[in-house]
Amino acid sequence: MEKVVIIGTGPSGFTAGIYCARADLNPLILSGKLPGGLLTQTSDIENFPGFSAVNGFDLMMTMQKQAEKFGAKIVFGTVKSVDFKNGGPHTLDLEGGGKIITETVVIATGSNPRWMGLDSEKRLANKGVSACATCDGAFFRNVPVVVVGGGDTAMEEALFLTKFASKVTIIHRRNEFRASKIMVARARDNSKVKFVLDSQVIDVIGENEVESVKVRNLKTGEIRTIECRGYFAALGHIPATEIFKNHIEMDEKGYILLKENSSQTSIDGVFAAGDCADTRYRQAVTAAGMGCKAAIDVEHWLAANNP
Repeated sequence: MEKVVIIGTGPSGFTAGIYCARADLNPLILSGKLPGGLLTQTSDIENFPGFSAVNGFDLMMTMQKQAEKFGAKIVFGTVKSVDFKNGGPHTLDLEGGGKIITETVVIATGSNPRWMGLDSEKRLANKGVSACATCDGAFFRNVPVVVVGGGDTAMEEALFLTKFASKVTIIHRRNEFRASKIMVARARDNSKVKFVLDSQVIDVIGENEVESVKVRNLKTGEIRTIECRGYFAALGHIPATEIFKNHIEMDEKGYILLKENSSQTSIDGVFAAGDCADTRYRQAVTAAGMGCKAAIDVEHWLAANNP
């Protein structure tokens, strides 16, 4: 039986692995379908402490090596289903066969950005297509960009991008916004922000980088082209927690609920960290911090339950 299994290998999973390994807990880390998490698909990261700029893939590989240095074991596998029991042991069934039984679990499966579902979004990913203005906004200085969405996230992303872009066009499929009135007002008051409403992006144009977007007016059917060099999807995130449904308490959006000021979930001995439980910040550095908290909570839990 394992002492601790960490599901996921983003900054939260690797940080939990580093701390657990240094505490001689011999953690087993399951990589998931995207080893290293979403940051491996990001180019340069300029807001992670200690680096003026670092490639996302390189940062995750550095974290992995650090975890392995202290004794963490990385297993390339994906959890298919779980059987959690209060106080353990917990059983994890892997895709392709295999079963792992463990005293504790840290869920660090992250979340996935919600996209329009266009083929061109995938083709131009990291070539002007992004879902994180905070991560990539500085790369679009003095060029026009578009933001797709109508919630607070879209307004926040747009306002952040005005620090760099020459113009920010918010494209929303309705005439009204889900965003709070104050956020909409702030966006409308910014001279760099323009609105294209009742409209939907139907294609992102460009061969090797974003050049424009093709937009259809949903009321008139008119199709127009908007020049831009950056395309930011601000349609929200989908927590990668589907396999834990009906096994652990979540909110209506699928984010794992944590007990106040801890990483403890509704199941005793099961902890969570990072974007799968973070409804607000969703940054690499905050995910790493949550991974640290989860590892310390695991260490204390094991000490209390193995006198």
